[in-house]
Amino acid sequence: MNEEILVNITPQETRVAVLTAGQVQELVVEREASRGLVGNIYVGRVARVLPGMQSAFVEIGLERSAFLHVADIWEHRRTQENGMTEPAKPIEKMLAEGQPVTVQVMKDPIGTKGARLSTQLSIAGRLLVYLPQDPHIGISQRIEDEAGRAALRGKLKELIPADEKGGFILRTLAEGASNDELRTDIGYLRNLWRDIHERSLGAPPPKLVYQGLSLAQRVLRDMASDATSAVHVDSRENYQKLAAFAQAYMPRLAGKLQHYTGERPLFEFYNVEEEIEKALSRRVDLKSGGTLVIDQTEAMTTVDVNTGGFVGQRNFDDTVFKTNLEAAQAIARQLRLRNLGGIIVVDFIDMHSAEHRAAVLEEIRRALARDRTRMTVSNFTALGLVEMTRKRTRESLAHVLCEPCQACGGRGEIKTARTVCYEVLREVLREARAFNDAREFRVLASQAVCDLFQEEESGALAMLSDFIGKPVSIQIETSYMQEQYDIVLL
Repeated sequence: MNEEILVNITPQETRVAVLTAGQVQELVVEREASRGLVGNIYVGRVARVLPGMQSAFVEIGLERSAFLHVADIWEHRRTQENGMTEPAKPIEKMLAEGQPVTVQVMKDPIGTKGARLSTQLSIAGRLLVYLPQDPHIGISQRIEDEAGRAALRGKLKELIPADEKGGFILRTLAEGASNDELRTDIGYLRNLWRDIHERSLGAPPPKLVYQGLSLAQRVLRDMASDATSAVHVDSRENYQKLAAFAQAYMPRLAGKLQHYTGERPLFEFYNVEEEIEKALSRRVDLKSGGTLVIDQTEAMTTVDVNTGGFVGQRNFDDTVFKTNLEAAQAIARQLRLRNLGGIIVVDFIDMHSAEHRAAVLEEIRRALARDRTRMTVSNFTALGLVEMTRKRTRESLAHVLCEPCQACGGRGEIKTARTVCYEVLREVLREARAFNDAREFRVLASQAVCDLFQEEESGALAMLSDFIGKPVSIQIETSYMQEQYDIVLL
């Protein structure tokens, strides 16, 4: 399929959209103020060791301490993988509070959780991943042909310099790479590691010693392929930087870079702005008239499939089957657009036919196969749900672009004006009992709450005033949300 990549760059943020046949399939946003940390290498300081959890918190200069589990410590992992007879050391024998430690970020801070760390370092190139501590040669699991895997391993062994103590993992792109391309990547990664190692020696923690590539550079390295017809960049300065980067490390992609100079903004010209707005909506309309309702929570993401206005042409079973097939394709696209990760539960419309269920399951697996992120998909459960997991490596699109509603606190609903009225009445009664010397109680509340007190609930307010023997007045505060109120003692 014809694939185009759009790169919109401003001093504040970089946005990338991947289009296939003119339709947006993937969106990535990176802001300079909150640039992703995955791949960054720090000299950190151990802040706390937790033997009971076999983990430690490490200060690397972020707002929250990062998390390091014993399974992500290279010394422990090496003992486990090599099957050594001696038992692996517990974390309290390997780390102590105040100790400097070189770590790499595996997962960005998400929500209230700090970054996830590892002491097993790796540096990604275009074709290879360099493992400076581990003399291991691995191959991407996406390369499935056993004969091809063996040939690639043999070719890489011949290209690795004799003095090399580290190892390499061949990425999927390396499958058709030439010896010269692999040799160039090996040299680039070795030189980069030498610079990182020199910067880390004697560095006072916490200190950043290596920062991963920018989003625009990662796009060229990871997203652009032979199927990509063009990479449009709307910034002249960054276009020149990317052209130099591509010429040095990916010459075959240099000719695909294009500087966009159109009068209309790049994302507007390709209708990406409209797709971003849709990707932030809870409801997704299907072409047939059906709908998806997507709810993202702390624990999981749920997707509910509804027939909506689709009535079909033959019978109800046919309507349900066609809606579920279309929904399967739309769900796969929405997961990529919104970058939804973790546990995902899909509630397809109930299907009685086992053949139909199998076809829908096959359709969603086929649609998810093009996802760059690792996924697992289960069969239909006894309740007719499909459970899946998608590796979470960064914040979802909604978490990057949005924040919890100030009125509802992210609940998605607020208390009714009447509920707030009754809360106010109870609070005034409590205050009257606690502060008997007050002459008057003044309620500051939103327009809706005050209107209710002055109309339908005026009798309740008068009864309360008589009961406590003090006047209760109402004052409208236009800046107050519906749930917000204050009681002032006069």
